[in-house]
Amino acid sequence: MYALYQARLLALNACDFGDLLLHGLNLLKNNRDILEKYQAQFKYILVDEYQDTNAVQYLWLRLLAQKRKNICCVGDDDQSIYSWRGAEVANILRFEKDFPGAKTIKLEQNYRSTPHILAAASGLIDANSARLGKTLWTELDDGEKVRIIGVWDGPEEARRVGEEIEAVQYKGETLDSIAILVRAQHQTREFEDRFIQIGVNYRIVGGFRFYERAEIRDAIAYLRIVNQPADDLAFERIVNVPKRGVGDKAVEKIHIIARAERAPLSVAAARLVGTDELTGKARKSLADLVVDIARWRDEAATMSPANLTRLILDESGYTAVLQAERSVEASGRLENLSELARAMEEYETLGEFLEHVSLVMDNDRGDTGASVTIMTIHAAKGLEYDNVFLVGWEEGIFPSQRALDEGGLASLEEERRLAYVAITRAKRKCTIIHAANRRIYGQWTSSIPSRFIEELPLDHIEAEQSMTGGASLWRANWSEQSDPFAHLAAANQGRSNARGPGWQRAATSGGFNPRPQRIAENTRSAVSLGNKGRSDLSIGLRVFHEKFGYGAIALIEGNKLEIDFEQAGRKRVMDSFVSLS
Repeated sequence: MYALYQARLLALNACDFGDLLLHGLNLLKNNRDILEKYQAQFKYILVDEYQDTNAVQYLWLRLLAQKRKNICCVGDDDQSIYSWRGAEVANILRFEKDFPGAKTIKLEQNYRSTPHILAAASGLIDANSARLGKTLWTELDDGEKVRIIGVWDGPEEARRVGEEIEAVQYKGETLDSIAILVRAQHQTREFEDRFIQIGVNYRIVGGFRFYERAEIRDAIAYLRIVNQPADDLAFERIVNVPKRGVGDKAVEKIHIIARAERAPLSVAAARLVGTDELTGKARKSLADLVVDIARWRDEAATMSPANLTRLILDESGYTAVLQAERSVEASGRLENLSELARAMEEYETLGEFLEHVSLVMDNDRGDTGASVTIMTIHAAKGLEYDNVFLVGWEEGIFPSQRALDEGGLASLEEERRLAYVAITRAKRKCTIIHAANRRIYGQWTSSIPSRFIEELPLDHIEAEQSMTGGASLWRANWSEQSDPFAHLAAANQGRSNARGPGWQRAATSGGFNPRPQRIAENTRSAVSLGNKGRSDLSIGLRVFHEKFGYGAIALIEGNKLEIDFEQAGRKRVMDSFVSLS
């Protein structure tokens, strides 16, 4: 594919972003006179953020600087955190080998953070083997030690951070001086919900608020159409998401029927699939969607909202599309969808959850006033805040298990550099929080504190435990009889395990397959809503159809007609698409 792609670019006399560097590099390598021209033109070369350069940029620099050797590179090997987009920390580590005799000037005085924060970060990064090494120092007062707080679970983590922020506000400090740094975007949801509940302004930097992300809006649109068949905006959003071959022309026909009959789009679609107006993939895909929506609506009565969401995402093909993409972005979207389902476990019904989402999305505070900043550690690089909360410091979350699985020791060292960056964002106070339990895929899972916490020097940290807990704490320490949350668990379990009579489990795929009779029932129930035909049509009447031409009505069934067309033969069509000839 790459060879074909490059050949096509060449034929078009075009190049992509990567080629802007690659073609230039080849030009310098293969043409001595051109290389010498630019070596003479650029007498001095200064490179900033050298630790973030990639392989091609590195080779550019070596070629341009090898004659005069007047090159100055500025960077911090301990802040190389972008290998996933091509950065090579080795570039800065081997600089002195590439340019023998180069003078190294270590900028070790720090003007941002207190001695305790710097010492904690320095002690952590010392565990990395691939680094040049430096000793940070500052003239600032010692300040507070780095706090390590252990909480019972994720909800308590959000509550504790909220209480700490309220205490800071009470002292007269502004919310703009506070930041919450997460390893992955999906971690923001719990904090967003909590802050809306207690009335704390917040902003998401480098991304969207949780419920504004595209994949979350898609999933919620599916849930809205299941909860309310007349939600036309939701239907429009999901009718071809993921792509199922229902194009603009098919959607236009659905709109025509909906307008003519004053029916919701989902009902109009159900009627359309019973005709010959659509052919091929569009007709089959739309029919499958209509049946699925009707079946999911039945399941909503017996299945918990969280499990219903997982079922819809799987059966709609949404999950499979993201899994097949195999990219960092797709993995992040899958994590967000898992977090959405986890959030729904706290609600009894789908309607209750959708009401909550409406309140959250209506709560658009904007960024006009002082706000707590929530962002990933990657997005925080180069920024600074008086008070920083580093949350989710547990094995598997930070360091990221996916990063360790894919990159081994090299990825572990980059994760440690990321932790170093996180700590050094704090100017006066740094608080690291880890939870003993996380709810993953509906199950409470014990969490182990991040190895990075163990690597922090004891002289510069103070640790405490805050186990106020919640539903998970009761279940861990008391029997189900004395558990005040037992009735909720039993109700959820009952809904999760309940299956309709028309279902059978597919042994091969691990999913669910509807039996034929359930499909027929769902289709009939979806079509039967307000199925009233036109009063100006009668059997034998000659009519015109834009697609099939002229014909005579042979059968009338509600708003559906069977017409013997002069050229196309007998077809089943909607009465909205015919006119009197």
